[in-house]
Amino acid sequence: MASTIVVGACGRMGKLVCETVEADDLLELAGTYDADNIELLDQDAPAADVVIDFSSPAALPHLIAYAARTGAAVVSGTTGLTEADIDLLRNLGKTNRVVWSSNYSLGVAVLRRMAAEASRALGGWDVEIVETHHNQKADAPSGTAKALLTAVDPAGENEVVYGREGIVGARGAREIGMHALRGGTVAGTHEVHFFGADEEVCLTHRATSRQIFVSGAVACARRLLNANTGLHTFDDLMF
Repeated sequence: MASTIVVGACGRMGKLVCETVEADDLLELAGTYDADNIELLDQDAPAADVVIDFSSPAALPHLIAYAARTGAAVVSGTTGLTEADIDLLRNLGKTNRVVWSSNYSLGVAVLRRMAAEASRALGGWDVEIVETHHNQKADAPSGTAKALLTAVDPAGENEVVYGREGIVGARGAREIGMHALRGGTVAGTHEVHFFGADEEVCLTHRATSRQIFVSGAVACARRLLNANTGLHTFDDLMF
């Protein structure tokens, strides 16, 4: 059994991760950490094989210090990370096995690939990205929406417009709209709209439960145990 530590265990995702790890036939829950005891993680937490983190960016320095000390593999699903934060995970990947993803759903991974292909095939069409989440989500737009933006505009050549208000004039030719909706208990819906002359293509993924993200993260943890050192992507491990 591979010993597993869960960071962010008191959150809704963290609780599901703990339940899923406890039911797994390869992983064994060795400890949990959250905002009230995160300092203990890098100070004296025992070595584990893998850490699964669905907490907040504030926990990242503790997570990295712990992994550097113990050599543990790291599965990070924390959103709201900056480019500097990702660089820290990339640097950790020089010595540890690490995977970070804003979304651990297999369906979303396929959506990203489909969006990239549609963008190449529908050059010149207008693109709008819409994401919807529950009313407790802290960051906007979602990490998944940002990943979809990268999929349709990998070189960052377009201007991203975060919503529109007032007399904005005609839509720019090199403009991508990004819209965040918040309400109720929505687990996550992402839409990528492509608008052409007299026609529209819309690619949609709807999550009806957070369990799909947890199951994907746990599957990544299992595969990461046999991977080489480095910062991996969800696609690297699952496809």
